[in-house]
Amino acid sequence: MKRCHIAYLACTAALVGAGLGAAPGAAAHKTLVVHPGESIQKAVDAAQAGDTIVVLGGTYHESVKITTPRVTLRGIGAGTVIKPVNKKSGQTAANSCAEGGYGICVVGTKTKNVEDVTVEDLAVTGFSRTGVFGMATDTMTVRRVYAYKNGVWGIAMERSVHGQLLYNYAHDNGDAGLLLANTITEEAGAYDAKQTLVARNRLEGNRVGVTVRRLRNLTVAENYVTGNCAGVFVVGDENKPKAGALEVASNRVVRNNKSCPKTDRLPALQGSGIVLTGTEKVSVTGNVVTGHAGTSPLSGGIVLFKSFVGATNDKNRVSDNMLSNNSPADLVNTETGKTNAFAHNACRASKPAGLC
Repeated sequence: MKRCHIAYLACTAALVGAGLGAAPGAAAHKTLVVHPGESIQKAVDAAQAGDTIVVLGGTYHESVKITTPRVTLRGIGAGTVIKPVNKKSGQTAANSCAEGGYGICVVGTKTKNVEDVTVEDLAVTGFSRTGVFGMATDTMTVRRVYAYKNGVWGIAMERSVHGQLLYNYAHDNGDAGLLLANTITEEAGAYDAKQTLVARNRLEGNRVGVTVRRLRNLTVAENYVTGNCAGVFVVGDENKPKAGALEVASNRVVRNNKSCPKTDRLPALQGSGIVLTGTEKVSVTGNVVTGHAGTSPLSGGIVLFKSFVGATNDKNRVSDNMLSNNSPADLVNTETGKTNAFAHNACRASKPAGLC
């Protein structure tokens, strides 16, 4: 399916302060243009806070690492393609981003987040790990990025706050199209994502469309999720604070019936719409969930499943969703407790009975 690209008007204005307190001779923010055959990384290294790097149409064989705050990296749409270095031509990995198998890395430090970086209007594909990766970021925006056929994740953020993933198309990535997590390198309690927003993305043909792992204070809304093994996963475990206190709302989750083999962490997946496992105080509301079928223990329309490390789902609310043609049921609750609430859902079948 062709991706619908949203037209945008990019306006650059330089305001020179003439009033009291204006810094004399202050330099205006610059726009650096990268042509085919030139290095994106070289332009990024030359950029200062507030600058924009515009990458013209073409294929660029490199990985890009951004550590400067308030930088925008912008392509011209799917015609700006970033791929791994071409080893046959003698290219070698130029930075730690490339060495780790990442396409674009936006990276802060252990003590300071990198702020206000935007990556938009480009394609990233073929990387062994992740297309676009943010670590220790604050207000990182990834918008209208076409992330496909990367080995693990299309777009991922770890230990980041105030993030925005908007209007992206992630398909045929090895694991999640979009991953948001506290950290994947150690066990730890859920991280406050501080109103991170995941909205209006299309996720298709991945293992999981969207995975939210050990986070709190986040919204997943108005995404179209189809053709994955599972649509949306919200994952917690026994660590404290518990994952949850977030919203999954107004998404269209349709026929995620691709079959994926089991992993060290999960059983085989097929036919899962929205799954909560080991979470608390998650609101699942206003979603359309249709056409799921599978024999995985996680199959069904909206599924509450006790985590494999024994963490329960508690005080979650599933309400005002429209569900149809999901098997083994539209609503599935494997928890034995009674603290989760199901209300005003339009559906025909549930396990156990009585949830619709």
